[in-house]
Amino acid sequence: MGFTSFLGRVLFASVFILSAWQEFNEFGTDGGPAAKVLRPKYDVFTGHVSSQIGVQVPEIELKHIVAAAISLKGIGGILFIFGSSFGAYLLLLHQLLATPILYDFYNYDTNKKEFGLLFVKFTQSLALLGALFFFLGMKNSVPKRQLKKKAPKTKTG
Repeated sequence: MGFTSFLGRVLFASVFILSAWQEFNEFGTDGGPAAKVLRPKYDVFTGHVSSQIGVQVPEIELKHIVAAAISLKGIGGILFIFGSSFGAYLLLLHQLLATPILYDFYNYDTNKKEFGLLFVKFTQSLALLGALFFFLGMKNSVPKRQLKKKAPKTKTG
């Protein structure tokens, strides 16, 4: 069971680690292609937040957001492979922040091609999120090993 669990964690984390590696290699001085793709989606998202909540979102350079995403995915993925709850929480944080921004199907009409593509990616991201919640739930429900106290021997005499 131990090897199977380890192999599952490696395969699961590979999605995040390979993505982080690719973004890291393409990063450059401006955040790379990830920042270019993120710019319009981030602007729309901050516009929604500002209009709905009434809070002005501070200006952040997108290369810093991309660098943070690379860090969360890379460090979280590596720690997750070794069964770390902290690694799972880092991946969970990334998924919670990135999913509604990157896969903004809600900004498109249902008969548009983009709607279907983004909705599929959104649901795949939700599946990853669900797997992380499942891992954390299982990790927290398994009792830790407790030191066994030796029962005192009864004296017969």
